[in-house]
Amino acid sequence: MDPSVQIDQSSDQLSIETPELVAIQMPIAGIGSRFIALLVDYVIWFVGIGLVAWIFAFLLPGLTAFNRMSAQWATAVYLFLIFLFNWGYFTLFEAFWNGRTPGKRIARIRVIQRSGRPIGLFESMARNFVRYIDQIPFFYAVGAIAIFVTRDHQRLGDLAAGTLVVRDRIEEAPTSTESTRTFTANIFAPAVPTPEPHAGFSLPVHGIARLSVADLQVLESFFARRLDMPLATRSVLAQRIAAAIQSKSGLEPPPGASVETFLEITARQLRDVARMHS
Repeated sequence: MDPSVQIDQSSDQLSIETPELVAIQMPIAGIGSRFIALLVDYVIWFVGIGLVAWIFAFLLPGLTAFNRMSAQWATAVYLFLIFLFNWGYFTLFEAFWNGRTPGKRIARIRVIQRSGRPIGLFESMARNFVRYIDQIPFFYAVGAIAIFVTRDHQRLGDLAAGTLVVRDRIEEAPTSTESTRTFTANIFAPAVPTPEPHAGFSLPVHGIARLSVADLQVLESFFARRLDMPLATRSVLAQRIAAAIQSKSGLEPPPGASVETFLEITARQLRDVARMHS
């Protein structure tokens, strides 16, 4: 069951409607944050390229004096590394670092599929092969125009791969009731872990077995976005997801457990099942 996706143009919000009819909002990244991410990535990229070039410039004269064939092989390896760094930097980071490069992490943005799911290697390869077209005639002129004119702020690589760039949720720092502690206290003293409210509960295995990976994805999406939601909206969504889970699985919240605790228990046990099958 694939969720439906809509874009609210007035607020640049990606609205993902799950199979349980729960709408999850994700803000689309603008060209400013994408430019900052790209600038940081290119600084890292140029430093890496410069380091590789310096190493080979240091080694090549000695290899040439030793053996001409060795120098030719070294040149081939150098050109391969330049290509790998040029294309692989963005491709591998986005594929294996949850849609982020170091620049995107600093800018708090990431690449996702239109369905809201994380991108894989195929999507990352597709969008970064087309990056060469987005770059022409100079510094992403084609890509910038595409971002401005497309409804979903996509460059050509995003259109080809079916991806979007969204802003990450900013985690809220927990407030402390101890006025004498400074903000650097956690650097020097290990934090005492807070017991999870669902840790002491478990649900019948036969009910968990009726749920699927798609249900776990719905739960994870809710957990990832619930701190951004108004309390009333968060409560309504939690109730609707819990009702859908109960209807499908026959599970009931344990005595004394809140609706969100029930969802957390369900997600925890679903993760355990997924790990067992992986």
